[in-house]
Amino acid sequence: MQSRLARLTLRDPGAIVALLLWGAVSCVAHAQVATRPVPGGVISLDLGSGAQRPRVMYGKVPALVVGDSSGWRAVVGLALSTQPGPASVQVIDAPQSKSRRITFQVRHAKYAEQHLKVAPGQVNLSKQDLARHERERDHQLQTIATFSDTVPQSLQLLAPVAGPRSSSFGLRRVFNGQARNPHSGMDIAAPVGAPVVAPAPGQVIDVGDYFFNGKTVWLDHGSGLLTMVCHLNAVHVKVGDRLSAGTSLGEVGATGRVTGPHLHWSVSLNQAMVDPALFLPAEVESPEPATEVQRK
Repeated sequence: MQSRLARLTLRDPGAIVALLLWGAVSCVAHAQVATRPVPGGVISLDLGSGAQRPRVMYGKVPALVVGDSSGWRAVVGLALSTQPGPASVQVIDAPQSKSRRITFQVRHAKYAEQHLKVAPGQVNLSKQDLARHERERDHQLQTIATFSDTVPQSLQLLAPVAGPRSSSFGLRRVFNGQARNPHSGMDIAAPVGAPVVAPAPGQVIDVGDYFFNGKTVWLDHGSGLLTMVCHLNAVHVKVGDRLSAGTSLGEVGATGRVTGPHLHWSVSLNQAMVDPALFLPAEVESPEPATEVQRK
C-alpha cells in the first residue's frame, strides 16, 4: 500500500519542504509512528521529563531517544527473533548518571508463510556464492551497527518509490520444505528505471553491489535509524553524501538474487530490522499505555 503523502511528495517538490518543516517543529510527534510491540515491531516508552536527554540501552545496543525537556521517549525496534514476553530497557538519566529500568511486554505476532517448490539449484548456494555471502554479511552487520548522535528530524518516512506493495515484512518463504529467514523489509512493485528517493533526511553510509541484494544504498537518519534500498539498476549517490527527503538516490532494477524488477526497502532501528509500514503515515496507531518502571 502506497501512502498518499509519498505520492504527493513525488509529484510536488513543495510538499518535501512542508514535510521537513513539519518534522522540525514536531519533535515530540514521534508518537505518530505506529507502536506495535511485537517481533519486528516498534515500541515507544515514556521516559519522563528532564533537563538533559537520557541515554537508553536495549540490551547492549543504544536506542533512539526523542523529545525535549518537557518529555522524553525511547523509540525501540524489536527484532523478528525477539521472544514474546517481558523485556526491558536501561535508562541512564543525566547528569546524575542514575540507572533505572523500564519493562514492557512483547506480544506474539503471526506473519504469513509462502510454500514454494523450486529446482534444488535455486535453493542451495554453491561454495563460492556462500563464501561471498558470508563476507558481505559481515560487512552489512558493521553497517547496521552505525549509531550517530543526530536525532532524526521526523520518524515518519516517505515511501522510497511509487508502487503497490508486492511482498510485506515478515513473510516466511519455505522452499521445498526448507524454511528461510523471514522477509526483513517491504517489496514495492515498480518498473526498471523508476526513481528511488530518500525516505527522510540522511547521510549515505554504504553503497555496494552484493550477492543477494544487488546494487544497494544504506542511509543513516540518526540515532540508530537506518534505511536500505536494494536491487537497484543504477545508483546516483556515494558514501558521505547528505540527502534531503525526496532526493533521488537511484533507480529501480532487478540486480542481485531476484526473479524480477522491484524495490526492496528495509528499516533498521537499534540494529533490528523492523516493519517499514509502521513508519508510513497511513499505518499510524495509538501509543502503548504506560509501562511499569523499576528503579535500581
